[in-house]
Amino acid sequence: MTERTPYRIKGETGDWEVVMGLEIHAQVASNAKLFSGASTTFGAAPNCNVSLVDAAMPGMLPVINRFCVEQAIRTGLGLKAQINTYSRFDRKNYFYPDLPQGYQISQFAHPIVGEGEIEVDVEVPGKEDYSFPCRIERLHLEQDAGKSIHDMDPNSTYVDLNRSGVALMEIVSKPDVRSPAEAAAYVKKLRAIVIALGTCDGDMEKGNLRADVNVSVCRPGQYEKFRETGDFSHLGTRCELKNMNSYRFIQQAIEYEARRQIEIIESGGKVDQETRLFDPVKGETRSMRSKEDAHDYRYFPDPDLLPLEVEQAWIEEIRASLPELPDQKRARFEKDYGLSRYDAGVLTSDADKAAFFEEAAKGRDAKLTANWVTQELFGYLNKEGLELSQSPVSAGSLGGLIELISNDTISGKIAKDVFARMIAGEGEAAAIVEKHGLKQVTDTGAIEKVVDEIIAANPDQVAKVKDKPQTLGWFVGQVMKASGGKANPKAVNDILKAKLGI
Repeated sequence: MTERTPYRIKGETGDWEVVMGLEIHAQVASNAKLFSGASTTFGAAPNCNVSLVDAAMPGMLPVINRFCVEQAIRTGLGLKAQINTYSRFDRKNYFYPDLPQGYQISQFAHPIVGEGEIEVDVEVPGKEDYSFPCRIERLHLEQDAGKSIHDMDPNSTYVDLNRSGVALMEIVSKPDVRSPAEAAAYVKKLRAIVIALGTCDGDMEKGNLRADVNVSVCRPGQYEKFRETGDFSHLGTRCELKNMNSYRFIQQAIEYEARRQIEIIESGGKVDQETRLFDPVKGETRSMRSKEDAHDYRYFPDPDLLPLEVEQAWIEEIRASLPELPDQKRARFEKDYGLSRYDAGVLTSDADKAAFFEEAAKGRDAKLTANWVTQELFGYLNKEGLELSQSPVSAGSLGGLIELISNDTISGKIAKDVFARMIAGEGEAAAIVEKHGLKQVTDTGAIEKVVDEIIAANPDQVAKVKDKPQTLGWFVGQVMKASGGKANPKAVNDILKAKLGI
């Protein structure tokens, strides 16, 4: 792991740095909404999963969903954060057609989860990986709004309230993120944590996990002054990039937005604090609305909901039930399987990947298994645009192939041919090897015979290899070619060295 170095953008008047804080909206994995018993099932017909509470009918009172509270506490514990035994729900007042009450029930001054921290691992192509700690400011519970649909009629807007009242966890980071790659890595890490905890399914395509990115720029050295003093005046005016649900788009949007702000400042202008949307087709951000501050929403305690008081004993009960989290799993993979930090990180970045590896590696060479899973299998899946769940080769089947390599039944080279046949649907590795006669030749007598023939037929090459032992590879290649790639490479090397006296 290398040291974290500042990410800088060159402007007309000098270098600039980017500073970001992120707000992640994660839909709570729950069958019912935050304040009603209506279903949260995705894909239902419009306005089918709507109770009278969600539709804000007169006289309807919200009732807190205990399980959603438990899920928020579980997430807070996974973020190593302070769980507040006292929290309160507030009304955040604003008007929008898909917000039936005319306000959103959220938590403002007293969130259920306080400060925490996660370790973020960053991969930058062409550079060494590194990690950095990102502080969590808070996690609060709130209800989602409905959805406005503008493309069904040129003159009308339709409203679907199925999402109205769905429980969200808003996880707010401190401004500790300093590059587009770090922002994507932060979202990826947070997603891995909530999936491992079972508190959110992390489905970004459905909008079940989305990010708002607050972007500002400053001169080198200003961020350090901010960290020393806590004075935000050292940082530039921030703009919020709303509803980002793709790692790639997050990085593209930040890069564009940072350069846009730099151009404005360098030309003598002033960056307006606003909310912006990213257009992935044009690769640019555009203004959505001016950015409101807390006072614009006229927060006040919700009179229909009592303050939430949580017993410490319940918090400890939830803590005791936490599963193994990505960082713990990675440490175990490094220790128990002897994997590199990189391989362990790749395999534990996703619960399904980790489970697949462990099944394939059961009783087998773990490092060899990791190589085959991360390079051959993941390489194939990436090329074909497939998810791990769509893999034509199961973990058990891949394990069977690895077993054949480990016990010298086949060579690594032949294994690649067998793997291709497994992908094509020919069956298990052992059956393919048997059917096509692909077993590795380990009979030293048979190999010696081939070696003797090649040595006898190439006296010039024999003389050359004695002067330059590094040319032994030519003989190895000839033997492998003559044996159809089935000769044991180690045995070939040993016999050649003995026969050639090198």
